[in-house]
Amino acid sequence: MIYNHTQKARLMEFILLALILLFAFILSSTGFEPIAFATMLLVVMIVISFITLNVTIDDKSLGIKFGYGIFRKKFPLNEITSAKTVKNSWYYGWGIRLWLWPKMWIFNVSGYDAVEIKMKDGKIYRIGTDEPNELERAILEATNLKAAEA
Repeated sequence: MIYNHTQKARLMEFILLALILLFAFILSSTGFEPIAFATMLLVVMIVISFITLNVTIDDKSLGIKFGYGIFRKKFPLNEITSAKTVKNSWYYGWGIRLWLWPKMWIFNVSGYDAVEIKMKDGKIYRIGTDEPNELERAILEATNLKAAEA
């Protein structure tokens, strides 16, 4: 493993705690309804799935995994043509987003720092991180690319 880092979404942790407390209050007040419980459990599982973003780089690929792993993606290192540290605008949001101008996919759980990678097929991806310089350096080293000119 060349690189392995997990970023936690502190806001999502707070939202998860608030949801659990709210759902516990609702269930204790109204009695146990299986459909309501199943719906609440589904909401909690969706929030948990976006509570962390793990980025790994091995000798063949760069991988990202949200939460417990339902949402994941791998990028072959030999398909990456560039990597650079960028700042996302606040309106790009968090989670998994397809942004149409410029056309790119954004994977982010917290903050505005990201590393933008471009692929041989022209696709652009932004991977959110709380250590952008380290991730950029790891991608450049793993792909034998040179740093982009500022």
